[in-house]
Amino acid sequence: MDNILDRAGRFRGDIFEKESALYQTLAHHGQNPKALMISCADSRVVPELITQARPGDLFVCRNAGNIVPPFSQANGGVSSAVEYAIVALKVRDIVVCGHSDCGAMKAFLKPEVLDDMPNVATWLRHAHAAESVVKAAYPDNMDDRDRVRALALENVIAQINHLRTHPSVAAAMARGELSLHGWFFEIDSGTIMALDGKTGSFVNVNNDEPLPVALSSDVASVPHMPMAAAL
Repeated sequence: MDNILDRAGRFRGDIFEKESALYQTLAHHGQNPKALMISCADSRVVPELITQARPGDLFVCRNAGNIVPPFSQANGGVSSAVEYAIVALKVRDIVVCGHSDCGAMKAFLKPEVLDDMPNVATWLRHAHAAESVVKAAYPDNMDDRDRVRALALENVIAQINHLRTHPSVAAAMARGELSLHGWFFEIDSGTIMALDGKTGSFVNVNNDEPLPVALSSDVASVPHMPMAAAL
């Protein structure tokens, strides 16, 4: 903690001064982010670093398991962030970003570790659809690591489905003003995978290729990822 506090103390002199003109513009003219990114709260996953975003570029909402509760089930921070990002900030893209070695997905597969964390257990119920897909469509003999990875990938798709239940999302997509993206960050390699809505598979993001989109404007359905894409 001392190192974090020390770096915070150096922020103004080492970082802020170099970006002072940008901060002045943001302070006086407000923010105008182009995208909302919903990612896991895992300390190893830093949305602004992954996207190389500058201040004002990205509206970020982080929580355990990159969860988006269905509109009918929750009136909380995530739902409010989604609504504000679309209605007030007019973002054009929403990214749901999962990651490898996800502690939330590990806990979901071993519910006994959540006995003393009832709030977390209740929160993770929003990943039940992903678990059902893994149980029904993936091999029974997967090892724990592959099962956690499969669940984390399916969870990205499940949360995109939940996003579409939000009236603000549905309306913006119907107007052709919003696209949804599903990403998966590999912590050990730095690889970003994106859900390609045309094939239903996660593919590696490469510098020289267009970024795949999960759902663009008023696409009617969310594709399902083939098993091979998750392993």
